[in-house]
Amino acid sequence: MPIQDTSQIKEKIIIVFKTRGPSLPVQIAKEIGLSTLFTSAFLSELLSEKRIKMSHMKVGSSSIYFIPGQEPMLEKFSQYLKSKEKEAFDLLKENKLLNDDEQHPAIRVALRAIKDFAIPFKKDDKIYWRYFTSNLEEISLRLNLNKEIGKEVKEAKSHDEKNELEKSVREKDVKKTEDNLINQPDILDKTKKKEEKSKQKRKTAKRKNADKMNEKFFNKVKEFLLGKSIEIISIEGVSKNEFILKIKKDNEEQLLIAYNKKKIDESDIIKAYKRALESDLKYMVLSFGDVPKKINGLLDAFKKLSDIGKLE
Repeated sequence: MPIQDTSQIKEKIIIVFKTRGPSLPVQIAKEIGLSTLFTSAFLSELLSEKRIKMSHMKVGSSSIYFIPGQEPMLEKFSQYLKSKEKEAFDLLKENKLLNDDEQHPAIRVALRAIKDFAIPFKKDDKIYWRYFTSNLEEISLRLNLNKEIGKEVKEAKSHDEKNELEKSVREKDVKKTEDNLINQPDILDKTKKKEEKSKQKRKTAKRKNADKMNEKFFNKVKEFLLGKSIEIISIEGVSKNEFILKIKKDNEEQLLIAYNKKKIDESDIIKAYKRALESDLKYMVLSFGDVPKKINGLLDAFKKLSDIGKLE
């Protein structure tokens, strides 16, 4: 297979989303002509770049990917929700707005699980759920946010003047509701900030030993390469558990990806492949453990593979 620029592959994926809407990795893979494993790696990269989004719900073991603005199209995947979640989805879709306190305990749990479709917000210390495509003005009216429209409205002399004042007050209330929805997306997770602070402390403690670990790891890599008469040309990337080096092996430049772990899997191979693809180089992978039998078998299979055809 000819080497393709990774940026071109990403653009092909974006075009597929624009054409077919929210999709599963296997569907994208079929469209762009790559394996599901490689496609998933590119999807993860696009996700980190915030060019695409990923659903909370899953179809089997796969998440659904889509580009911003395609959220309403997720409705077609509601058929894959579990029974109680589908019941909560149908109830919310029909009513547009639900008071959490008034729901059966099983429905309350299900509403918290269907994050793609159920948006939580608070009013008067009560939790409400709105359907994700529901009209904010309608929600505002349902909650009677503008029941007191003010003395100036009541005393308005003309019908038109009263309507204009009511409209103005209603728009302010809708904006207030919208602000609540935007500013309180995580109202159900009160410990989020505490958890983030705790994680930060753990990261700081681990960072103190990172330099020593990197030095020991790098020395191991250098010893291995020296024993194989392989020359290090340059260091292309460094992290706690990974070194990326440009090397010269048998008078040919290659990329070396060394993993500081005892066991590597398919995702590690894909990651190495992508880096080599960007540099247009052959690549070599190192780790502290044996290559899993599954990967070894796949490598052996590819060695004798001359072509893959498609029957029409």
